[in-house]
Amino acid sequence: MIGFIIWALAGAFLAGMGISAFFSKKPVSFWANVKPIKVDNVREYNRATGLLFIIYGVVFILLGLPLIKDPNSPLILLSTVGVMFETIVMMAVYSVCIVKKYSSGL
Repeated sequence: MIGFIIWALAGAFLAGMGISAFFSKKPVSFWANVKPIKVDNVREYNRATGLLFIIYGVVFILLGLPLIKDPNSPLILLSTVGVMFETIVMMAVYSVCIVKKYSSGL
């Protein structure tokens, strides 16, 4: 149970980052140590990026549910593979959809 609580706190932190991005006035950065892209509509870009992080955090928490019953269960492999897949999908959605839609191209 403690493992799931820690897992859920990490997911809540990710969702919190999304909420913060959702209401930010300046363009938020997606990649670590990289300046945010130049955007025409900062509000819509931040909402899209924030929503992406909120969804990522919620799915992250859901993937940790096997930790509630038995932390030594082989189902934890599904959680691990699920998080890897979820992260790849998140990066792809950001790069292909959000950047393409909101980048000002300057």
